[in-house]
Amino acid sequence: MIFKRKKNSSFDQKEKKGTEKLENKKEIVVKKEVVKEATKEEKMYVIPLGGLDEVGKNMSLVQYRDEIIIIDCGLGFPGEGLLGIDAVIPDFSYVENNKNKIKGLFVTHGHEDHIGAIPYLYQKIDKEVSIFSGKLTLALIESKFENFKIKDMPKLREVKNRSKVKIGKYFNVEFIRITHSIADSYAIHVTTPAGNVLFTGDFKIDFTPVDGQSSDLARFAQIGEKGVDLLLSDSTNAEAEGFTPSEKTVGEAFQIEFAKAKGRIIIAAFASHIHRLQQIIEISESYGRKIAVDGRSLVKVFEIASNMGYLKIKKDTIIPLSEVDNQKDNKVVILCTGTQGEPMASLSRIASNIHKHTRVKEGDTVIISATPIPGNEKAVSKNINNLLKYEAEVIFKKVAGIHVSGHGSKIEQELMFNLVKPKYFIPVHGEYKMLKAHIDTALKVGIPKANTLLALNGNKIEIAKSGVKLKGKVSAGATFIDGLGVGDIGQTVLRDRQQLSQDGVIIVGFTLDKLTKKILSGPEIITRGFTYSKESDELIKGVIEHINLKLEKIEREGLMDWQPIKNITKEAVAKYVYSKTKRNPVILPIILEV
Repeated sequence: MIFKRKKNSSFDQKEKKGTEKLENKKEIVVKKEVVKEATKEEKMYVIPLGGLDEVGKNMSLVQYRDEIIIIDCGLGFPGEGLLGIDAVIPDFSYVENNKNKIKGLFVTHGHEDHIGAIPYLYQKIDKEVSIFSGKLTLALIESKFENFKIKDMPKLREVKNRSKVKIGKYFNVEFIRITHSIADSYAIHVTTPAGNVLFTGDFKIDFTPVDGQSSDLARFAQIGEKGVDLLLSDSTNAEAEGFTPSEKTVGEAFQIEFAKAKGRIIIAAFASHIHRLQQIIEISESYGRKIAVDGRSLVKVFEIASNMGYLKIKKDTIIPLSEVDNQKDNKVVILCTGTQGEPMASLSRIASNIHKHTRVKEGDTVIISATPIPGNEKAVSKNINNLLKYEAEVIFKKVAGIHVSGHGSKIEQELMFNLVKPKYFIPVHGEYKMLKAHIDTALKVGIPKANTLLALNGNKIEIAKSGVKLKGKVSAGATFIDGLGVGDIGQTVLRDRQQLSQDGVIIVGFTLDKLTKKILSGPEIITRGFTYSKESDELIKGVIEHINLKLEKIEREGLMDWQPIKNITKEAVAKYVYSKTKRNPVILPIILEV
C-alpha cells in the first residue's frame, strides 16, 4: 500500500519549521562569521622623525588610534656642507598637523641630540603637553626653556626607575634604568591594546658605573619573558667589536696623566658628561689642583648638577678663570668646552691663542676627552696642530684611555637581544652602515631575517598581532637653525652659500631713468671672493663690454626695463666669466631707478 503525503500536512509543517530553524541557525553562523571578519585588527604605529641614517636629532612618535606620544626631541650638528647653520632639528610638520592628538613627551636622557629641539617643538604644540623624564634631564630641559626666555613652560614630571605612566586612553609607559654617559638615562617601554614597543635609548652595559646606578637588567629580562613585539635599539657602536669599557677606566687613565703633568692641565670634555666631570673633580682635588671652568654650557651644567647633588665638589676647588695666572702651574686644571673643534668654543680660542684670560704655553698638558663626531675631524685636527705648535703635550687618541664611548658595542647589543627576546627588531640612532651592522648582530643571535627591518626617517612602522611592517611615509626631513631663524634657510639658500664660498660674487650696478628707461650710469662691477681686483682689470673690462653689447640689442628692440636688464646681465656675465675662468660666481644685478 502506498501512502501519499498530503500537502501542508502537519509533518510538512514540522519539517518546514525545522528547515526554517536550521536555515536561521545557518544565518546566525554566517552573520557571526561576517562580524568576525569585519572586526579590524588592532594596530599601532612607530614613526621615527630623526636619528635614522644619521647621528643626531633623535625623535620618534608612537601612535594608536587618535593618540600620539613623542619619544625624545633632539638636534643634530651641522656638517661641512651646511654653511652658517647653527643646528639641525627634525621637521615638525606631521606633529603640528596632529597636535591635538599629542598626549605627552617622554625623554630618555639629557644629551643635546635627545633634548636640544624641545623648545622649538613647543612653539608648534600645546604647552599643556607634559614632559616626563629623570630629575637631571628635566633640569637640563628647564634650562633650555630659560635660555629661550620662554615663561609659559610645560609641566615637567619626574620619573625614576620602573616608574609607570598611564597617559591618555590607551598608553602605558614604563621607564627602565640604563647606563650611558650621563646620569638619569632610561629605556622606555610603551604598551597599547595593539602591542608593545621597547626603546632602549642610548645605552651601554656598565657593570661598574661611577654613580653605582647600574642597568636594571632584571627588569629587561622580565619584560622579555612577557614578550616584546618590537625593539628599537641604539646602533651607534654597532660596528665595534667586543665590550665597551667602563667609565671608571677613564678615571684610571686620568690618574696616569695627572701624575705625569708638570704644568697646567687643560681638559676639554662634553658638558653633559656628569660621570666624567665627577672623576676629573675628584682627581684634581687629590692632587691639590684648583679647577677653572670655561664654556657657557659647562658652567651651566656645573651649576645645575652641583645644586642637585649629581656633582660633589669641595668648597674651594672652583676658581674663576681670571685667577688662573695667580696660581702655580702645577696647581691648576682648566676644564673647558670644545671637544669637537667648534670655532668659538673655549679650547679653539685657547689653541688659537685668542682667549681673553689664558694662553697655551710650553709645559701645558691638554687632554681632549672625546672622539670626533663624524664630520668634525678636520676642526679637531686643526686644534691639535695649533696646540702642538706651542709645545703643549696633547693627549687625544682613544688608545690613551682618556675617553670611552657611552654606547654599547656588539657584545652589549647581543646581551640586550637575549634579555628582551624581541619578535621584531629595528635599529635606530646611527648612520646606515651602523644600522646595517646592528641587523647583522640581530641575525647572529637568532632573530629571523624576516623579522628585522631597516627603516628610515618618516617611515610608518605598523605593529599588530599579525606582525610588524613598513606602512607608508610621513613628512620627515631637516629644519635648519640659523641664528634666530628657524626653517627660513632652505636648500636654495644653502646652494647659494656653497657657490659663494667656492666662486664668490659679482655685483653689477646700473642707474636707470624711471621715465625714459635709459641707462644713466653703469654697468659698474664689484667682486667679492671672486678674484683680486688688481689682477682682474682685463676681465672686468671684458665683462662690461659684453654686457653693453647685449644691452644695445634689447635697447634696439625697445625692451629696456629693469627686469629684462637684470636677466640679460645675469646671463651675459655668467657665460662670459665661465668661458674665461671656468668659475660660476653668484651674479647679482642691482638696478637703481631715478
